[in-house]
Amino acid sequence: MLADRCGVNEGESIKRRRERARFETERHVIVGEVTLPPEGFQSRFSDAINRGDLSFIPLTDVEITSRADGEVTHRDFIVLGKAHIEIAFPLDSPSG
Repeated sequence: MLADRCGVNEGESIKRRRERARFETERHVIVGEVTLPPEGFQSRFSDAINRGDLSFIPLTDVEITSRADGEVTHRDFIVLGKAHIEIAFPLDSPSG
């Protein structure tokens, strides 16, 4: 079996955990789930936000609220441009 660049063999999956988080931009408040490794390297919320090699953060189960009129939109998946984030924080306690 050949291993891919992440060291995962074909047919195997990488275990992940999801952490609900809130992101605020100039125009929107966005609440969604960030996918993180269960432990170790890059497993903290701050690690995902501060990765220099990524310009976008993928989010699932997303609620987007307009700051202008309060209109709420739901999306299964979005990618959020890190350059637009003014504040971000996890809503759930990290699972141990």
